[in-house]
Amino acid sequence: MKKKILIVEDDQSIANLQKDYLVLSGFSVKIVNSGTDGLKALEEETFDLIILDIMLPGIDGFEVLKTIREKEDIPVLLVSARAEEIYKINGFGLGADDYITKPFSSGELVARVNAHLNKFERMKERFGHVDEGGKIRVRGLEIQKEARRVFVNGKEVTLAHKEFDLLLFLLQNANRVFGKEELFERIWGMDALGDASTVTVHIARIREKIEENPSKPQYIGTVWGSGYRFIV
Repeated sequence: MKKKILIVEDDQSIANLQKDYLVLSGFSVKIVNSGTDGLKALEEETFDLIILDIMLPGIDGFEVLKTIREKEDIPVLLVSARAEEIYKINGFGLGADDYITKPFSSGELVARVNAHLNKFERMKERFGHVDEGGKIRVRGLEIQKEARRVFVNGKEVTLAHKEFDLLLFLLQNANRVFGKEELFERIWGMDALGDASTVTVHIARIREKIEENPSKPQYIGTVWGSGYRFIV
């Protein structure tokens, strides 16, 4: 079955060019020209990947991405003529999987689409099945959800209650970037005592326990200016 791609782009000529190359590469493609129509399309149909322009009439791409991430867990590639770092930081912080600066070649677009679809399939294979003990394995890391136990290369490590919650949350949202403030709200709750710096301390403690080299983490990565993500 062909993978379905949604293109949200207000420039019809650019959208048509993208569609032509994607169709030639074996994809099924739908084009919409506004953020509102993009969200409507997602309510009506299922897609495997979204190519989302930032500068859209009405609801811009960042707002569309934010809404998507509240409901959907599919690859989203942001495209924009804006090359400033702040736009990229905002995009990744909202959960974009990639950021492509215009102009770009159609060949590059197809290559990135294929790469992210393949990565998403690998993620589903790794996290789509949880055995009866609620075990999730990623490389040398094993988390037993129900027993709240963590093993690294077969050796058990002890995590504090919130350390476990934070690690599990990042793992279950692998490759998504979360800011310190959002992580603090998700794990500790809005009414908790303390502040977002608590997240930094807990991340450091988790790394000390699960990373072979905490200064070069293979599990919990830092996205400078945005926050943290679990690396798959």
